[in-house]
Amino acid sequence: MEPFTYASLAQIRVLLLPVGNIRRSTFEQWAQDIKSIDTVRLGDITTDVKDERSRFMPNHQLASGYLHLAYTSHPRPDSHAHLSLFRTSDFPLIVVGISSCGENDSLATILTQFQSILHEVFPHESMFPLASNCFVFEESDSSTNINLGDSFPGLVVIPSVMGHKKTYVGTLIADLCSKVLVELATVMQTLESPLGNEYLNATLFPVLPPSSEMPRSLDDEPRRDSLPLLPSHNSQPELAPPALRSKSPLGLKRNSTMGPGGMPTRHASLPLSPALPKKRPTTIGAASSHGRLFKVLADFFLLAGRLEEATIWYTEAIVLFKGPQDAPWHASALEGLATIPVVEAWSSTHGLNGTASDKDPWADIADKLTQAISLYQKASPTSEPEATLSLLAYLYCSSVLRHSTLLYSVWSSKGWGPLAFTTMIQPGPSPFLPATLSNNASPTSAASARNTFAALERLTSITGITRAQIAASLSQAHGPWLLHLDPRERVRVLQSMAAMYGSLGHVRKEAYVLREVLGCVLDLIVCGRDERGTGSARVLSAGLTARNTSLGGTAAQGTVGIRENERSDGNESILRIVKHVCRVHGVDLEAVKLLDADSSPSRDSQQSQVSEDVELDEDLVNSAQEPFGWPELQIGIIREAIAVAEALPDYPAVAQFSLSALKILHPVMSPSDQHHLYSTASRALLTAKRRGDRRVVDYWSGKPVVSIEVLPLPLVRVPVEKPLSILAQSAAGVKSILAGVKDPFLYNPRKLLSGQTKTVLVQNEPFELVVTLQNPYVFDLDLQSLQLSTSGVQFISKASPVIVPANSYHPVTISGKALEPGTLVVRGCVVQAPGGASREFVLPLSTEEEEERRSRRRSAIECETGRSKHAGLDSRPWEKSSKRGSTQAGTGAAAKKTIKFLECNVVPDQPLLRIRRTSLTHGAVMLYNGEMSTIRITLENVSSLAVDLIRLTFDDSTIAPAQQALTEGDLSVFDTYETEYDLVHRPVFTWDGEREPHEILPGQKRVITVNCFGKVGCTSGVIHASYAFVHRAQASLQEPAEVFHTRQLSYPVLVTVYHMLECQAMDILSYSGATTSTFPDDDGNENSPEARARKSLLHVGDIADWCIFSIEVRNTYGLPFEVTFERNQEGVEPASVASLVPPGSTSRIILPVKKLSLSEDHISRPIPMLSDRQYVVTASNLTAAEERAQRELFWYREELFKAVHGRWRETGGARAGDLSLRQQRMTMPMLEALRVETARVRMSLISYDDKGNELPVPVDPPGSKYLPPPNEFVYLKTSITNLSPSELILTLNLGLEPSDHVVYQGELVDIPVGRLGKGESYEVGTPVAFVACGRFDFTAKVRAVGRSRESGLVGYGRMRIAVSDP
Repeated sequence: MEPFTYASLAQIRVLLLPVGNIRRSTFEQWAQDIKSIDTVRLGDITTDVKDERSRFMPNHQLASGYLHLAYTSHPRPDSHAHLSLFRTSDFPLIVVGISSCGENDSLATILTQFQSILHEVFPHESMFPLASNCFVFEESDSSTNINLGDSFPGLVVIPSVMGHKKTYVGTLIADLCSKVLVELATVMQTLESPLGNEYLNATLFPVLPPSSEMPRSLDDEPRRDSLPLLPSHNSQPELAPPALRSKSPLGLKRNSTMGPGGMPTRHASLPLSPALPKKRPTTIGAASSHGRLFKVLADFFLLAGRLEEATIWYTEAIVLFKGPQDAPWHASALEGLATIPVVEAWSSTHGLNGTASDKDPWADIADKLTQAISLYQKASPTSEPEATLSLLAYLYCSSVLRHSTLLYSVWSSKGWGPLAFTTMIQPGPSPFLPATLSNNASPTSAASARNTFAALERLTSITGITRAQIAASLSQAHGPWLLHLDPRERVRVLQSMAAMYGSLGHVRKEAYVLREVLGCVLDLIVCGRDERGTGSARVLSAGLTARNTSLGGTAAQGTVGIRENERSDGNESILRIVKHVCRVHGVDLEAVKLLDADSSPSRDSQQSQVSEDVELDEDLVNSAQEPFGWPELQIGIIREAIAVAEALPDYPAVAQFSLSALKILHPVMSPSDQHHLYSTASRALLTAKRRGDRRVVDYWSGKPVVSIEVLPLPLVRVPVEKPLSILAQSAAGVKSILAGVKDPFLYNPRKLLSGQTKTVLVQNEPFELVVTLQNPYVFDLDLQSLQLSTSGVQFISKASPVIVPANSYHPVTISGKALEPGTLVVRGCVVQAPGGASREFVLPLSTEEEEERRSRRRSAIECETGRSKHAGLDSRPWEKSSKRGSTQAGTGAAAKKTIKFLECNVVPDQPLLRIRRTSLTHGAVMLYNGEMSTIRITLENVSSLAVDLIRLTFDDSTIAPAQQALTEGDLSVFDTYETEYDLVHRPVFTWDGEREPHEILPGQKRVITVNCFGKVGCTSGVIHASYAFVHRAQASLQEPAEVFHTRQLSYPVLVTVYHMLECQAMDILSYSGATTSTFPDDDGNENSPEARARKSLLHVGDIADWCIFSIEVRNTYGLPFEVTFERNQEGVEPASVASLVPPGSTSRIILPVKKLSLSEDHISRPIPMLSDRQYVVTASNLTAAEERAQRELFWYREELFKAVHGRWRETGGARAGDLSLRQQRMTMPMLEALRVETARVRMSLISYDDKGNELPVPVDPPGSKYLPPPNEFVYLKTSITNLSPSELILTLNLGLEPSDHVVYQGELVDIPVGRLGKGESYEVGTPVAFVACGRFDFTAKVRAVGRSRESGLVGYGRMRIAVSDP
């Protein structure tokens, strides 16, 4: 649609029509060349005509002006025919047909087609066009020369070999302009006649009647069919009286140019006040004024480029316009006067920018236009109000646009100057995008930025014209009178208003007017598509208005209309306007993109990285966006947009608009609106698919994927990575049992890293992932396809449809299978809605680095959200995002970071075993404490791979508490050792892996045997069988793997252990004489087998080398048990003692044990730890002596337990087991009795007879007391033997109690013994006499010289004496 031109009153309109079978591209090419000729110099106009018809021809001696041309592709509508005399410049005065010819084309046919088109376009009674011609362009050089002669008038052939075709075409256009000037003179002659002038004043907008109703002159030949020729002496009206002549504008002198006939004096053909006849059927013949005739004459002079004459006649006409019926003519004359200065200034090219004078140069012009607007507004139709109102509304709106265009052109051109003149005369295709505004945006452009407020206000400061002033002038055109306009003119007026509002920066007003433009366009579309009407929907290829009379025929009712023109450019333009209007109101209808179904998105590594970064950043920005606009208004505009798209129809656009609205405004939408939009989009997509439309919508429902989690494999299928080096190491029982002990370091970074391992999957084995989807809408979200998006190794997964319930999070389980080993990267999901395109949603791994980055990004956005205040349309979300500093900074750094996704390590195929059967019933075993049992487990290979490695590990309920106690470190050294000893040497389950076979072929079974030991406190246990296929066949060039993978079978066992025997009160005693005495049994029989066995057991050699081991065994069970303790010492024959312990009773077991002697190096060693823990700090505060004593107790206890063992057997049964002594403690008295002393002391009493012979002193039967006589001297003989491996210097101290009744000779304290080597002895004799009867105790203490008091005592002896009267 041609833009509105300010100087349209001075432009000759040229209609360009395609003729024949010319191609569109060829027509547009030649039409563009012709349109470049926008002016014709008056000097180029041919003046062959010398008669009255040359009145508008230029005077070649003074011709310095131009004829201005305007090209159009549409004729005026029939409703504007009444303006043919009032506004001649609006009609096409010239018609140029454009055609092309080849070798087989006929020029006669082309001419016939051209004339046929002229008759179709212009009615027979129309006075237009005034000139026409058909330009025929040769297509190739091969066509023969065509000699037109006089056979084809009105047709010009332009050969292809002609050079400078544009110059020749310009000459042809000048010839057509000269014909127009001649025809204008002919029309003027008709109007100068009395009858013509009466017709001119008959109605508000007069029209010359058809030629058949016009009387003809008798002396002239007709020169045109539609207009009669009048005599030349009637061609000039008489001017106003002399008083009126002095008021001629510009002070011009009256000369021959003043009159239309070119003569200085002429007789008047029309009286100023003609007499009215008495009876006339019409108003013809009424008193007529010259004002309208002068105004039409001025219009013709303005079209002819003769501006001075036009000014004079406009002025004369204005003087004569007095009545209200002439108000529109008066206003039109003022418009003509307002046009002439602009044309003169453009022609002179002497206009200067700036406003040096007190009054702006355009002020007078603006005043004239303001007066014209007021006159048009006051005009009222007197006859035919319906038709006249439409024309008055059109003229009024045109006048308002002319005034607004004047102000806008001066404002946008920075003042009154050549640029402003060019803008008003030759606006070009974009009249509202002047060069002075460097960053103007198209009114319907969504991406380009508009001019800033400062740039617009700068133009105001330069010109003095405010934007509000222009907008106020433009707003006068908007009102109810627009309804009286023809649809085409209404669209043209509203379009111009919207474009000017947009350029002024009044975007909301622009959007408001554009909504009305859409309403007008949609009315035209719907009316033109009506299948039941009498017209057809066919449109001429040149874009002409459809005419029912020319096409003929009617469409049968019920038939389907056929669209012959399948171009969708018009639909796209309308949709762009709709999108722009919605964007102004804060709704982005392109939030959901339209894509081509054939184009599949390719994923390049670098581009994908950047797009993923931008997508993740957009999620943060969108989450922080504030709402904009009025929701009720936005929803109403969306409904209008959907209605427009449905009326076109464009069903993909309907779906796009509906889904975009759902995506953006669903938080403020009612449930009914959401359901309606979703159902509308679904129907539109189905309709578009049915009609074969290849466009689809992108996924629209935000980001549906919330999380992706790989479900762990079943425990029997989980592969565990092991290094090959572990096969060369022997399986250490200590490490396997104590594996649960925590790391000794409080912080171990390696352990933290080891926990962040990849998920391990197995090749060709299915696994499952859980994808959590979200649906924020009130309806169930239907997803046509949901599948995983992966990279790395080949992966297969089946896409499945999903229905996500309304307002919920919905987990979906997806199964897949990796077909080769390697790394599988789970990027996200590919989601496809019904009728839409599939889209990939990436879900990065939630690492600490990523979370920290997103947290910083979110904090920056929240910090900037309320920092800056945005006014007006700058408050829209995308406007604020583009100005946010964090967004710009984040976009630059987005490509530098690396996004991590969920990665899975796919290992090669693995074998699979299952437990076929076991020897246990219900997986339970019942044992006595210390009993050993066997469990047989049958394994079956159910895979296609062999198993060549089997390892068994165990766990039970006693391990975890012991490990926890060891980890806490609160135990003493002794308790720590006992706990570790119990874990290492007394496990519940054991397995002899060296004797068991390890290979299980596919489909075979294998039985393994596990020993189960009864331990008190054990309630349950688990047998873990790890297996693998290690020795795989590999390619010769492939490097062998350094790791292998194992799988594990677990078999839980319920354990019940009965605690029946308890060992307590362990003691170690020294031998004495009473020990070897024979005690009778319970029956008093000393010769019983039990008594003899006890005597044989207790009878040892030197009792000084032996000690007595005793312990009590209590039976807490309901059955009797036989208990046996064995002694196995080096250099001594083994011995054992057995005892039957009845239920509920306690038995003491006595067993002689040879004393032990450990070296100093042995007992000085620290108490060992059976685990491999490091940096264990001893928490005890023992002194050196106490620590030495503790170690000595420990090592002697260990040696004792090595020599003495206990066993039990069920009486009358086959069940047997071991008795543990590990709970027994050793004390210092026990230690003194157990170990061999350093210096042995033997004390005895002897006497001498008279001859000096040694006589023994009597001893009591048990041998524990000496019985010396009273008051007689006996000798106390003390023998000291060094049993240590080194020499010792010893002293002896004797003690006699009570010393008051004992007489002795010599010293009792510090008796020197001297140096004794290893095994040497020394005797000390002391004469004593007992002077009283009673019991006496003698002690002997041997000390080593050079040692401390605590460690100096190396020997001790004691003797008991009973003195009585004979």
